[in-house]
This record gives sequence, structure tokens and C-alpha cells, in this order.
Amino acid sequence: MDSRIEMKPAGILYVVATPIGNREDITLRALRILETVDTVAAEDTRVTRRLLSYHEIDKPMISYHEHNEDDRAPQLIHRLTKGESLALVSNAGTPSVSDPGYRLIKTAIAENIRVVPIPGVSAVISALSGAGIPTDRFVFIGFLPKKPGKRKKELSDLATEKGTMVFYESPKRIIDFMKGLIPFFGDRYAVLSREMTKPHEEFIRGQLSDIVYSLSQRSTVKGECTLLVSGAENEKTVSIDTVAGELQALIIEGEDTLSQIVKTVSKKYNISKKIVYDKALEIDRARGQI
Repeated sequence: MDSRIEMKPAGILYVVATPIGNREDITLRALRILETVDTVAAEDTRVTRRLLSYHEIDKPMISYHEHNEDDRAPQLIHRLTKGESLALVSNAGTPSVSDPGYRLIKTAIAENIRVVPIPGVSAVISALSGAGIPTDRFVFIGFLPKKPGKRKKELSDLATEKGTMVFYESPKRIIDFMKGLIPFFGDRYAVLSREMTKPHEEFIRGQLSDIVYSLSQRSTVKGECTLLVSGAENEKTVSIDTVAGELQALIIEGEDTLSQIVKTVSKKYNISKKIVYDKALEIDRARGQI
């Protein structure tokens, strides 16, 4: 009698992109995969169940999100090694792009489990495609660190980035977020995309200060926000309006003295301290502090 045990091949982990708003923004291939896998690992099973129901798909689901991935990832890997096929989805867009998934995918690769991307919607690409801002070079930043020290360090490093920068931020914090960019980047041209693919989709274009002003006139800001900020210019010259915008933001922030602010800005743009100081005094007097 043959004592050898026939081993079932390992299953496949499919990384499936799902719509960021409009439920029809999903590929035929993604629907086929979701119909045929054994299980769907979802960031929020309630959100995914509504999507699957809309497309008349009924499939077993298991939750997989940032708060349970330490425990859930080994369970899913075990299923895959036993031959089950698994579709990984996030609430919207592409898994592992500012969403859970990286740890599971990395572990699957280490276990020689086949990982198959099923491409589709991504907020980054969607925003870039409709923004009218240079796309030949861009850097995806996503959400900045919450700790002030780490955030300032990252923004300082990005100040000389020449490619378009793509940020994610919540609608509740987007105004303060943009105000916080000006001291590091100057008052650059930017595009804010909001509610993409949904009925109230909106692109707001202009200088950072213009977008801040536009949003501040509203009673509330709703919808997921993707902000695209133009990269640093190759030229060393900078307009006095950019300098003034940065000075104003730093003065309002109030973390440094006026002399420290002048030193920082003049060094950043290689401009005479006297010119920067005169502009700083003008702004400070206008605010009624002198």
C-alpha cells in the first residue's frame, strides 16, 4: 500500500481592487474572481457585503483589518496552505495602498504562496488623471505621520521634491492640513479632489491658500480627500507672494519668534534677511500684534 500522502497545492491570494465610490467601477475579472474564490477577506464585511450583493454575489467572508491583522494573517495563511483560494479586498480602492494587506501579502510570498493582483480603481491614479497637474513624475505620500516631530521631518524632506506629491487626509482635517503645508512648501499650486466617482465629485484647483479660503467658506467639508501638490520648481527664484504666504502661516502658527521665522525663510529661499524681515513686519502689523 502506498503510504505517501497526496499534498493539495497551495491556494492563491488574489489582491482585488474595488470601487472607491461608484459600484460600477469594478472590472469583469474582479467580479469573476470574487465569484469563484473560497473566501473573501474584507476590511469591513458590511461594506463588502453591500458591494457583493449589488453584483449578486454570495460568498463567505472573514474580516481582515489593521486592528486584527496580527492574529488573522496566520489564520488566512493556514487556509491558503491547505489549498483554499482567497480574495483580499479593502473598503475602497486597492488593498495595501494606505489600506490593510501588506503584512498578509508579504507573509504569503515568504510561504511561496502565489499572489495575484487584480487591478482596478485607485484614488491616487483617479485623482492624477483628472487633476490637470504634471503626472510624468509623482510621489505617493498617503497619510502623514500624526506625531508633530515626524510630520515636520517628512515635510522638510519633501520640500525639495520635484514631482507632484499625493496626500490623503480626512475632510475634518483637510483645511488645517493644507495650512500646515505652506510653511514648508510655500503657497504652491495644488488640486484637491473630493468625493471622486460619486454624485458630488469635485476638483478644486488653485494655490494652497486659495483652496483653504474656498473650503473655509463652507459650513462643512465632506467626502474622502486626495490632495495633489505641485513639486518644487527647478528655478531658484521665488515670488514675494510665496514668501509672504509662508511668513503668514508661520506667524499664525506662533511656534517661533519673528527673528527665527525670518532666518528660516531667508535661508530656505536664499533671500536677503532685510527683505524677508520687512515683509514679516508688514504682515505682523496687519495682524495687529505690533
